[in-house]
Amino acid sequence: MTDTTTFDLGPQALIVARLAAAVPDARLADRTPCPAYTVGDLLGHLAGLAVAFRDAARKDLGPTTDTSPDSTAPTLPADWREDLPRVLGELAEAWKDPAAWTGMTRAGGVDLPGDVAAAVATDELLVHGWDLARATGQPYAPDQAALSASYAFLLASAEEGNGGGGIFGPVVPVPDDAPLLDRAVGLSGRDPGWSPS
Repeated sequence: MTDTTTFDLGPQALIVARLAAAVPDARLADRTPCPAYTVGDLLGHLAGLAVAFRDAARKDLGPTTDTSPDSTAPTLPADWREDLPRVLGELAEAWKDPAAWTGMTRAGGVDLPGDVAAAVATDELLVHGWDLARATGQPYAPDQAALSASYAFLLASAEEGNGGGGIFGPVVPVPDDAPLLDRAVGLSGRDPGWSPS
């Protein structure tokens, strides 16, 4: 990203925390739009990425920022109902510091500019928020600043990629006049019409 425009990740982090809080234990084994993840896996992934991108914002580089998310299966901490909202709040707070958006940092074992790390964090919160809402039958109205930033990031990534690849899988074609959320979801490699049934 060349033009650093900061925004508050807090509203989207709070939306994800509220979605997670409404997940009953009985739904943890349900499938999600992420083929390899159950709802419990997705919640574990969200907890892990919140810590990684919190530390990336703080430039606190080490094991949490060096580990590729694909290296181990996500584990849902036993205290996830308390832990997940806490680390999501810490993630949002860390990105309020303008210094987080500048210079270089690392996440998932990849060195990247601060503003790009912020874009990836936003995209993770937005798309996985949609995943969680779809998998558990909850309504989803993402933060508009996060949606706009995520769409721009996904569009640029798809245009730079080859073979129609998106961040999470091959781009799913969506009509140009579809809602922005559907277009972002399609760019991420998901079918906006996905349902668990």
